[in-house]
Amino acid sequence: MSDIAVRIATIRDFIPQLRQQIDGLSAEQVTTQYNPPEWTIAQNIHHLVDSHINSYIRFKLILTEDNAAIRPYDQDLFAELADAKDAHIEDSLLILQGLHIRWSRMLDNITDWDKAGYHPELEQPVTLYDLLVVYSDHCHAHTKQIQAVLDKMA
Repeated sequence: MSDIAVRIATIRDFIPQLRQQIDGLSAEQVTTQYNPPEWTIAQNIHHLVDSHINSYIRFKLILTEDNAAIRPYDQDLFAELADAKDAHIEDSLLILQGLHIRWSRMLDNITDWDKAGYHPELEQPVTLYDLLVVYSDHCHAHTKQIQAVLDKMA
């Protein structure tokens, strides 16, 4: 399996794995900050929606525009908003479930992984392949971050 196929599979398979990881947690468990200054599990889940929606749109912009602008956002400020601290993570899991299905379907059809947009924060071009690497790694990073919180609960 190629590197690209493995990374697409990471994105495709992420939500079922995430659901299994957090299955059975209470509202208190997902909103308690067990590992300061790291985010709570709820903040992690809600952040994944914010981040992955942005990524999905970034892919679409690069696919449909020449030298598309990749708009940055402040993830830490997003994580402090009320909806990002809410215990109702199922809403975000449902968004992620549909998003990851559609996103991976789009990824399966990309033929030019070198097509790029411009990231003003990084002050450089970012290719579709670069984004694939960032967001497949992002899935792994948040699995580890959530596991670190779960380990602190015990």
